[in-house]
Amino acid sequence: MNSSESQRSTGDHWRRFRRLMLLMTAVAFGTAGFAVWRMRADGVPFHLHFVIAMGGGIIVALLLAGALMGLAFVSNRSGHDEAVGTGEAADD
Repeated sequence: MNSSESQRSTGDHWRRFRRLMLLMTAVAFGTAGFAVWRMRADGVPFHLHFVIAMGGGIIVALLLAGALMGLAFVSNRSGHDEAVGTGEAADD
């Protein structure tokens, strides 16, 4: 494999990661919006700071989960996992 193919495949991995993060951003904001809507529909009394904290917590948690999973996929697909080795100690 020459360097242009390697660079293209690396770009493909990061393109997939960005697409995953865009999807996770939409899911996170949708989930936070649904949670706020559902609590308001149930008649739960809350203030603006509660909405910001709850929505922010949901969004940050889902984006962090998506980023970590996406980076695991990038690492696996780009060959970095095989490059690390088996983890056994080398004989000196």
